[in-house]
Amino acid sequence: MNYEVTEALSQIMREKNVDRTVVMETLRTGLVAAARKQFGTGENIDLRMDEKTGRMEMVATWNVVGDVVDPETEKTLAEARQIDPSARVGETFEQTLPFDLFGRNAIQAVKQVVVQRVREAERENIYELYKDRVGDTVTGTVQQVDRGNIIVKLDRAEALVPWREQIRREKYKQGETIRAYIFEVQKSAKGPQILLSRTHPGFLEILFRMEVPEIHEGIVEVKSVAREPGDRSKIAVFSHDNRVDGVGACVGMKGTRVQAVVRELNNERIDIVPWSNDPTVFVTQALRPANVSQVHILDIAEKKMRVVVEDDQLSLAIGKAGQNARLSAKLTGWNIDLIKRSDLEKQLMAETFGVDRDEKEEEVSDLGGVPVDDLVGLSPKWLEKLKEAGYTTIESLEGVTREQLMEIPGVGAATADKMLTAVRGAQ
Repeated sequence: MNYEVTEALSQIMREKNVDRTVVMETLRTGLVAAARKQFGTGENIDLRMDEKTGRMEMVATWNVVGDVVDPETEKTLAEARQIDPSARVGETFEQTLPFDLFGRNAIQAVKQVVVQRVREAERENIYELYKDRVGDTVTGTVQQVDRGNIIVKLDRAEALVPWREQIRREKYKQGETIRAYIFEVQKSAKGPQILLSRTHPGFLEILFRMEVPEIHEGIVEVKSVAREPGDRSKIAVFSHDNRVDGVGACVGMKGTRVQAVVRELNNERIDIVPWSNDPTVFVTQALRPANVSQVHILDIAEKKMRVVVEDDQLSLAIGKAGQNARLSAKLTGWNIDLIKRSDLEKQLMAETFGVDRDEKEEEVSDLGGVPVDDLVGLSPKWLEKLKEAGYTTIESLEGVTREQLMEIPGVGAATADKMLTAVRGAQ
């Protein structure tokens, strides 16, 4: 019995990495409970173990009395001398309780108590180990895919990648290796629940830290991250050393560093943006590849700004399905109102005159004559040239000369003659 128990305990402590004190205390509790059930005692029983030989014994300590008041801790002199002939009233003596007397059921109960306590201690150890690793990455093996959730086998525990934390285009099979980010560790009745993610912004940051020594060393700092997992991400970096280019460090020689991250994220497109404490500069950089013309801060407290781009840059600034603008807002923390220059001019016209530009032109036409657009025989291009030169109505062209028309940029002699013909035909 001693040898079997000792070997079992040693194996438990090795495999489960459970503290020896916890195991011994649990064993003592179990054996004491078994002894109470078998012998009707308990408080006076102790488990003794020789650390060197591994020998264990259960010992009951009795008080020798004339009249027994507490049968669980006291014996009469006659009863005591049946066990220890040298016993005397007023003294104590010890009785060894052989394990063989406990019975199979009692030993089985002890085993269950020890196994349960060891299981609880192991769960507690795993929780303590992984709760301090939140924000770190782990690599494991796909054990099972259950209703879209991936169960991952780690070194000493199981973890879960919920479907919502997976990159939607990725598919994993049993036995494949997977790397993910620990974003939460929960306690539950079934043990610690380790939750992993491949979509968390922190995962992207850690991957760059692993690939870029300058980030690991603190020379380059990741200021913010915005992700639409599997599609596109933006990461803002800042170099604390003027001699080190933060963006260049993250890109690496011939793009090797950023490409390593891209491959890990299933070809997710990554924009690396230089961070600036000037919000106008930061937003301008974040909106690239679009070129920004102007930035107007509307409300600092609410972090609202208006960004003006040329008409041909608007779609690039917005991006596919609004992705570029959305990620830029997340990255910078600013509410960005994108507007093209022509719309801004109309807006300013409306604020100035109370109507938009088109309505103003119509109003001027109503007051001053027939719109120049009614000229027959001229292309939209030449009609626009006339309006840019200030000829907004046919009446305004009355008395105009060929030479005056040729002063309009791009208008030659032939075009001027054509314009004069159109004007005369309308008058």
